[in-house]
Order: sequence, then structure tokens, then C-alpha cells
Amino acid sequence: IEVLSFTIKDINDRVEYLSSLGRAQTANVKRDADIGVAEANKDAGIREAECDKQLMDTKFMADTKIADSSRQYQMMKASFDMEVNAKKAEAELAYQLQAARERQRIRQEEIEIEVVERRKLIDVEEKEILRKEKELIATVKRPAEAQAYKVEQLAEGQRKQTVEAAHAEAERIRLIGGSEAGAIECVGKAEAEKMRLKASAYKQYGEAAMLSLVLETLPKIAAEVAAPLSKTDTIVMVGDDRTTSEVSRLVSQLPPAVQALTGIDLSKVVGKIPGATS
Repeated sequence: IEVLSFTIKDINDRVEYLSSLGRAQTANVKRDADIGVAEANKDAGIREAECDKQLMDTKFMADTKIADSSRQYQMMKASFDMEVNAKKAEAELAYQLQAARERQRIRQEEIEIEVVERRKLIDVEEKEILRKEKELIATVKRPAEAQAYKVEQLAEGQRKQTVEAAHAEAERIRLIGGSEAGAIECVGKAEAEKMRLKASAYKQYGEAAMLSLVLETLPKIAAEVAAPLSKTDTIVMVGDDRTTSEVSRLVSQLPPAVQALTGIDLSKVVGKIPGATS
């Protein structure tokens, strides 16, 4: 039997054998496809990165060249600007210098004109001064000299009068002073003689004379001590009455005071008086 052709219309596989055979092949195909895609993406990324790197290198080189060119341009421009500014400054300084010279020349001429004008004014003022001086001599100085001479003569006369009066007054005072000096001398001699006689008597009588002198002086001392109390109208004692003790204290201080002034121990002298106790 020869089969020339046949057509399968339908295949039923209840155990899924045919589909199982295709799954492994399909998985292998998918795996290979994924690997291929990944390798392709990797190669594409590497190539893209290399392209980016080349692009950046090219860009950096271009930027560097641009910056270098800009720097050279700025340097050349600065150099040119410096030369231009130098020339401008030189021109400006030359202009200012020339202007200053012109101003100086003009000022010099103005000063010369002012000097000439001042000289003329000085001449005029000197002539005016001479005129006023002559006028003052005629109207003021000569009359003033005459008045001064008059005042001088009057003052000289007044001075002579005053001197003569002073001489007379001095002579009067000298005479009065001589008289007063003679009188004072006589009084002094009398007082000296009196003191000499007293000293001779004191020397002759010794302590008795000194005691007499002390006794004569004690009332004066008591009067001087009591003088402040005589001016007191009322004395008010507050607290303890210590008047007696104060009076006793003052009396007890009297002999040392007399001894300090005269050298005489008042207690001993009083003790020598019959019937007296110190």
C-alpha cells in the first residue's frame, strides 16, 4: 500500500506529552534569547559609554582649546589695553603738565602785575604817611611837647615842694624821736636802777625777799585765774558737787607752778613761817 499524502486534522494528547516536549525547548530558546538580549545590552552599554567618553574627551579638549584661546585673547587684549592706557595716561599727564605750566606762567604774570600795583600803593601810602606825620607834628606833637614841658615843670616844682616838706617832717620826727628816746632812756635808767636796788635787796634778804615777791604776785595770779569766773552770771552744777575738790586741786597745783616760775619751794618757805602749815 502506497500512501501518497495524508493530513492530520486533529491530535488529542490527554497526558500532554507533546506539550511537555516543547516546554524544555521553549525554555532553552527563551534562555538563549534573554542571554543574547543581555549580552547585546551589555555590548550596547559599553559601546555607549565608550562613545560618551570619547564625546566628553572631545568636549573637554574643545573646551580647553577654547579656554586657552580665550586666555590668550584676554592676555593680548590686556596687553593692548595696558599699552593704550599708558599712552592715554602719558597724553593726559602731558596735557595736565602743559596746563599747569600755562597756569603757572599766567600766575607769575599776575603776581608781577600785583607786585607793580602794590609798589605803587606803597609809594602812595608812604607819601600819605609823610603828609599825616607832618600834619600830626604840626597839630599834635608840637602842642603835646609844649604841654609836656609845662607839666614837667609843674611836676618838678611839686616834687621840690614835696621833698622840702618831707625833709621838714623828717626833721620834726627826728627831733620828737630824740626827745622821746631821751625820755625813754631816763625812764629805762630809773627802772634799771629800781630793779638793781630790788635785786640787791633780794640778794641781801634771800628767800625772804623772794617770798615777799611771790606773796605780792599771788593776788595778781588769783585775779587772772578768777577773771573768767567774774564774767559768769550763773553757774549750774549738774550731778555731784565737786566744787570743793576742784578748788583743792587748783590750790595743790599752785606750789609746783610757783616753784617752776621762781625756783622757790613754796611749801618749805611757808613751813618756816611761825604758826603756818603747808
